[in-house]
Formats: sequence, structure tokens, C-alpha cells
Amino acid sequence: MASGYLCTVPEQAILLATGDDAASFLHSQLSNDVLKLGEKEARLATYCNAKGRMLASFLMWKSGANIYLQMTQDLLPAMQKRLQMYALRAKIKLSPATELFALGLGGSKAQAALAPWFSGLADLAVGGKLDATESCFGCVLRLADSLGQPRYQWLLAEAQALAVWPQLAAQLTAMPSEMWNLFAIHAGIARIEAATVEKFVPQMVNFELVGGVNFKKGCYPGQEVVARSQYLGKLKRRMYLAHSDASALAAGSEVFSSADPEQACGMVVNAAINPAGGVDALLELKSALINAGSLHVDSHPITLLTLPYALPNEEKTEEKAQEQAPASAEKQ
Repeated sequence: MASGYLCTVPEQAILLATGDDAASFLHSQLSNDVLKLGEKEARLATYCNAKGRMLASFLMWKSGANIYLQMTQDLLPAMQKRLQMYALRAKIKLSPATELFALGLGGSKAQAALAPWFSGLADLAVGGKLDATESCFGCVLRLADSLGQPRYQWLLAEAQALAVWPQLAAQLTAMPSEMWNLFAIHAGIARIEAATVEKFVPQMVNFELVGGVNFKKGCYPGQEVVARSQYLGKLKRRMYLAHSDASALAAGSEVFSSADPEQACGMVVNAAINPAGGVDALLELKSALINAGSLHVDSHPITLLTLPYALPNEEKTEEKAQEQAPASAEKQ
């Protein structure tokens, strides 16, 4: 896997936003800055309810005046309906971008495999977007590394994807599409699924640590709760990388600790089978209990692994929190 792999991206759908007000409307609804989203970048974002709970998580990018929101497939109909409902008189049209097909590539050889269609890949940083030298071959997004190796998502028409697959497969190891979810888990990037809608505020799944929340962008649904969670007091719940010997784990399943066996201490955010055995998962947990006793899901013991990024020291005095909080947060 380290040398290079190739797969289709599973269980994902893309919502296309067009119209004169597309950027300004989405900016007013999402947790990240849409107005400043450039042509050469991709950003994470979330859509929250009024209580700051995540309704969906997105990978978003821009092409011309068009804005694309990629999410888990089971959420697209509800997200399209909800966003369109709140658009009111805004000049925006939302429609599934069914013409786009997503290929996932990673490992040390992925850059060389993509080179025939993209120039400048060596300079493409995480969060970058690069258009193909020929427009019919779409664009590539540089995603967060996983297992110490780069990841790319190539978005193009299905016909072109079928055409380039043999050339890519000659250089990279073709893998089942489910492996893409495993790599996303090891990148520490949470994906909201139908089973976890409205279960978490962004910080509970480390979303602000991976660039999914902009605390200076202005109002959006749930912003007051998200800002208060960030600047006041201590964040008591975080997301952790874990392994289980179970044959499968489902998103939304409850996690229990032997230190407090009567009530759940967390929830499975995402999970994927590891070919080496068992299941790897992202778990949202009460931080106070991660070292207080053994963890388990459905009687299967849980072993915590190391995330690819550090969790901050959450201890804050009230005075320090007030110093850190921007004026906009205090007024929300």
C-alpha cells in the first residue's frame, strides 16, 4: 500500500451549487469560509443545526462559479432539500453532480501515476486542487495524508475514468473501494453518515483540528454553540483512532468503558475492515474515560491507536478563555 494504490471512492455523492448567490448563500450556512474558497484549493466544512450538531460533513471545492460539496451518499437528498428550502430568494440551484466519478489514489507512486494528466503535482500541498492539462480529465484534490503517505482524489467523467484506469493500474495496486474508507479513518477525518446525524458538535470529532471550522467567518447555523465550545471551558469529548477484533462495527454504535459500565462513554463515528484483521475506527469518547478503564463495543475490546495529529491540551481557565475568544464569539 505504501508504494501506491488505486480504488474507486465508495458511498460518496456530490452536490453542485450554481447561481449568482451560490457562494454567499453557502457561506452563510456552512462552518468554513466559502467566499474565500479559491480555484486551487479544497476545504472541509460542516452543516450544523441551531444547536451546533452536525447534519453533514463536506469536502468542498470550486470550479469557476460552481461549488461542489462531497458528502456520504445517504445524506445527499436531505441536504439538497434542506439547503434549497433555506435558500428562499437567493439565486442558487442545487443538483446532484452525477456526471462526476471519483478515483482514490495514494502512496509514494501516486504522484508519478497522475503526472501524464496533471503538471505541478509536486507543488500541490494538502488541501490543494489542480485542474488537468486537458479539461475533459477534470481535477485532482490533494487530501490529508494517511499512514504517512499522500492521498489524492481524481474527479472526472466516468468514461474518462474507465479509459485511464488500465494505465493507472499498471503502476498502482488496485484495491477494493472499501479501502478508501480505511485510509480516511487513518487520516483522522470524520465523515458524518445517516447514523450519526445530529450526534456531534464539530469539536467532538476534531473537525476544527483538520481545517473544517473557520472561527472568523461570520454567522452560520449553530455558530454560537460551536464558538462557545471552542473558547469557554473544557472540551470533554474528542475523537480517537482505535482498533477492534470485531468482524464489523457500525457507525452510531455505542462505546462503553469498564470504569462506568452503566452508560455509554462514546460512539463509533466511522469504521472499516482492516485486511490485516479486525476493524479500525474513529470513536467519539469522553476524554476522562479513555485511560480510566477498558473500552468495548458490543463486547469487543477496543485498543486506542495514535492519530496523525495531536489533540490540544483542553484545560482553560475562564480568564484565558476570554482572552482567546474573538469579539464575534462573545456577541453571538
